[in-house]
Amino acid sequence: MANFSKPTVPRFSVDVYQNEFLPEGGRDVNAIVTVTSTGGGTVGAGAGGHGSAGVVIMVDCSGSMDYPATKMRGAREATAAAVDTLRDGTSFAVVAGTHVAKEVYPGNGRLAVADARTRAEAKEALRRLTASGGTAIGTWLRLADRLLSSADLTIRHGILLTDGRNEHESPEALRAALDACAGRFTCDARGVGTDWEVKEVTGIASALLGTADIVADPAGLAADFTAMMGQAMGKGVADVALRLWTPVGVEIAFVKQVAPTVEDLTGRRTEAGPRAGDYPTGSWGDESRDYHVSVRVPRAAVGQEMLAARVSLIAPDPAGGDPRPLSQGLVRAVWTDDLAMSTSINPQVAHYTGQAELADAIQAGLDARKSGDHDGATAKLGRAVQLAAASGNADTAKLLSKVVDVVDAVAGTVRLKAKVAEADEMTLETRSTKTVRVKR
Repeated sequence: MANFSKPTVPRFSVDVYQNEFLPEGGRDVNAIVTVTSTGGGTVGAGAGGHGSAGVVIMVDCSGSMDYPATKMRGAREATAAAVDTLRDGTSFAVVAGTHVAKEVYPGNGRLAVADARTRAEAKEALRRLTASGGTAIGTWLRLADRLLSSADLTIRHGILLTDGRNEHESPEALRAALDACAGRFTCDARGVGTDWEVKEVTGIASALLGTADIVADPAGLAADFTAMMGQAMGKGVADVALRLWTPVGVEIAFVKQVAPTVEDLTGRRTEAGPRAGDYPTGSWGDESRDYHVSVRVPRAAVGQEMLAARVSLIAPDPAGGDPRPLSQGLVRAVWTDDLAMSTSINPQVAHYTGQAELADAIQAGLDARKSGDHDGATAKLGRAVQLAAASGNADTAKLLSKVVDVVDAVAGTVRLKAKVAEADEMTLETRSTKTVRVKR
């Protein structure tokens, strides 16, 4: 294992894509904000000290993991592969999740520090994992939070695997656990097999700013866990926020992440001073994400212009001072009587508006299909096929083709398939928010 002893800090850039021109009296301003982080991805590591990363792997060990036995075996192998991917000096722990949460390694309410010895010990402990009991995911998350809080860490991350529904605690208990953990660590969630609830797993990932996916075949777990851990090891800055400042009279319609997935951040705003609010984006490595910012400005006459919003990237100060700005971009509004200028839709804005509609159409179509509303399902999934084709989202189009027979993709004409494999339907639902980036 490589030992990265000198941390590097990513550099952030902000680019704004918009049509700033409005007709006389026009009020709605839309912009796509592209945030790019480069030059980081090697957070410092060192005995759990400041500047290090910590990861807790939560493995479902409920009784259903033994049916078939390949699930439990796959989970052990996947967790061992993830442990092997840990960078030297990374703090880590493994938790067994049933109707209670138990520490598998290292124990005693603490984190181990990754090296050849601790990785070998963790993998030996994994060999003793067996399946029994129920499922109460909120208890797993709360234990992960306690473990990650036991050391002074820059990056706090969780990886959660489940194969079933959260049947041994109430939805309110899980929601309370997610609320308690939000902002304290990020978490990637995976469902193995087809007996879990998509909205539960995607809800966990959404609340904790991680990724969600299905691993229908347990044989694919090791590769998935290795990739997830590799991405976690690439994070260099945590708790980054998108700060939106608006002048007097400007209203915020919404703030959404639109690439690589659709995630509505509007309701997660925390106030950050006069007319400013922060929207959480989680941890960053070398990557780029797109955000759709929509604001409503006061009406104005032709020839006037104004700053509609200032978008900044904010990160905590390692020394404990005020948050530090990383980069910023400006959203403008200019009123014109040129009809061509004021009615032109920016290609980036148009593309991501379609991607957000695509995600909504898939969800609505699948919900209608489950409730027996075949006409509604056909209409919504047909619209999804049309949007996927128009935007070049080939991955989503392929997933849709396993649920509907496509007669005319351009027109959105489809027929519901009489029989759909449960894994195919769950894969489409789980990945419905994944977007394709606009070609610039």
